[in-house]
Parts: sequence; C-alpha cells; structure tokens
Amino acid sequence: MTDIENPTGADKPGIAPGNQAGAPESFGRKLWREVIKPYGEAILFAVVITTFLFTLVAVDGTSMMPNLRTGERVFIPKYETWLHRVGIGSFQRGDILVFKPPGDAGDRVSFLGLWNYTPFLIKRLIGLPGDKIRIDKGVVFLNDKQLDQSFTTDYWKKRGCWETDGNYANNVDFNNNDGRSLTVPAGQYFMMGDNRNVGGSQDSRFFGTVPMNNVSGRATFVLWPFVRQTEADYTCDSNSKTSVKLSGENVGNWRILQRPDGFKALEGTTP
Repeated sequence: MTDIENPTGADKPGIAPGNQAGAPESFGRKLWREVIKPYGEAILFAVVITTFLFTLVAVDGTSMMPNLRTGERVFIPKYETWLHRVGIGSFQRGDILVFKPPGDAGDRVSFLGLWNYTPFLIKRLIGLPGDKIRIDKGVVFLNDKQLDQSFTTDYWKKRGCWETDGNYANNVDFNNNDGRSLTVPAGQYFMMGDNRNVGGSQDSRFFGTVPMNNVSGRATFVLWPFVRQTEADYTCDSNSKTSVKLSGENVGNWRILQRPDGFKALEGTTP
C-alpha cells in the first residue's frame, strides 16, 4: 500500500487544518522570532559571561608604562572579584586592578554625542585598608618601610623622567600640600599608576582612595597583541600616547602579570 499526500495539508508544519495557505505571521511575531530572540539570547549570554566569569580590557594611555602599553588587552577573571566580595580571598598589594574612579573623578567621555560616561581605569594596588602610605621625593613608604619600586623606577630613571619634586612626588594627596601620608580607610584601596613621569598618572594621589566595590577585577594576563617590539622609548615632556616610540625586534607578548618582588618583601607588614 502506497502513501498518499494529504490534500488538506493538515499534517504539514506551519499549516493549520482547513487552511492550506496558513495564517499570515504578524510583524511583531516575526520580529521576535528572527531578530529579538536570537540576538537577545546572544547578548544575554555575553553579559553573563563578562559580568560573572571573565572579560578582556584594553589598555588606553601611558599611565601603566613601562609594564603595560597602550593597545594591549588584558584578561580579567571576573569570578575572582565576586568571590572576594563574599569573603573568599582578597586582592593583594602589587596587583593590577581595573576599577571605576570614585565620585566625579576621572575624565568624562562622550558616546556618539548621546551621553557622557567615566571610563574604567587600570592601576596598581599600593595600599590595603589600614596601611599607612607616605611619599617622599618619589619614594613610596608602606607602613614606614620603603617599597622597592625598581619594577618601574629603573625605566624612568634611565630616561631622566622620574619625578622627585612637586606635589605628585611628595604627597599622597595632590590637593593638599601637607598630605605626605595617609592611612587607607576601611573598605578602600590606595592605587597608583606605574608611570613616574611628571603627571604621568591620575590615581589615588589625585582622586583619593578607591572603594572596594568599585573594583571590576584583577588583570592577570596580557593576551593581545601576540608580539611586541622590545624597546619603548618615552618623551619626558609629554604623557600622550604619541610620546612612546617603539623599536627593536618583535618578541612574544603573552605574559602573566605577577606582583613585583618589592611588594612580596613587605608581606605581613602592618602599621
């Protein structure tokens, strides 16, 4: 016995019994099926991943020179931040953190002329809650012990750019000429950029300590670009992106961002 095609089309997908042509699909239903649902699911998935698991952040500017260059992209394990917020582990001195500057600090950037926003910053964690921070002639003291800053100052000294005069080099509070020292408040971090040129980094010396809840995550790994040139010379009288001149051979750029030894030597120190 052979199969016979159903002349009513009742068993055909999308065609209702007794209506061979099928009812026309509304614009709203088609928009939902073809645009909103598939793209919405993709956007929701991306938001969940970048909010709770991991994300990549692009370095923009020279405030973390010489250890991070503009255009490099760093890996941020977001799950680590959420664990810290519920009391599992904590960030350590010397970590490189991405955070929102406190209050109205930081430069405002326009998005297509529609609204202005404050970009996230990337700096190094210098002081934990309760730490006493002092800066004298560019030298950082942590709980009255000198911090070995050779991980960055060697670069600036070589180029004659290391700032030892002025408020930035002698105050933890740029707006206070007597602000040579401070104790980091509870729930706050003291952050500094690695750029030790005059005005090379707007950080906690400029806008104060950063609330822990403002921290988005820790930069753990440089993922992009895959290669970089070995030499990065710097023009001391400018802190713009164009002040950096690259040269030398290309070498692999993937690297783990570890805490400098100077911070490890001060582990366990208290005020």
